[in-house]
Amino acid sequence: MAKPRPQEFDKQKIVAENRRARYDYHLDEKFEAGIMLAGTEVKSLRFGSGAIAESYAEVKDNEVWLINANIPEWSHGNRHNHEPKRPRKLLLNRRQINKFYGAVMRKGMTIVPLSVYFNSKGRAKIELALAKGKKAPDKRATEKERDWKRQQGRLMRDHG
Repeated sequence: MAKPRPQEFDKQKIVAENRRARYDYHLDEKFEAGIMLAGTEVKSLRFGSGAIAESYAEVKDNEVWLINANIPEWSHGNRHNHEPKRPRKLLLNRRQINKFYGAVMRKGMTIVPLSVYFNSKGRAKIELALAKGKKAPDKRATEKERDWKRQQGRLMRDHG
């Protein structure tokens, strides 16, 4: 029987991406989650500003929280503007939260955010992955493989 293809999420407008995650981690399973945001945070994201490069997610009190994600203050905000690096609650169902908790506690995995985007309904979503950290030799092997693929493409284009 054929292996099922991974599910693709409905990404209309990508706001922030964590491109380094694919280099630093072995990505296992991907999930889509909603984010609890304040009004000025949504406006700031719609404007296209936000960064998740140094962020991670953690399970605390049967809830999943996004830590260290930077959504800058909205330029037209008043005294009710938000704090840029505050922890944000992620909206997942109970089964997914339990899966995250088990993977982090038993297997020593990390919950890594891959991208923040708006779906076709205009809702802010975040793509999360269960990941295992790579060691230096694994990173070198990944880089070597990527260079070889690039070289193969050049050879096929030139001589194929």
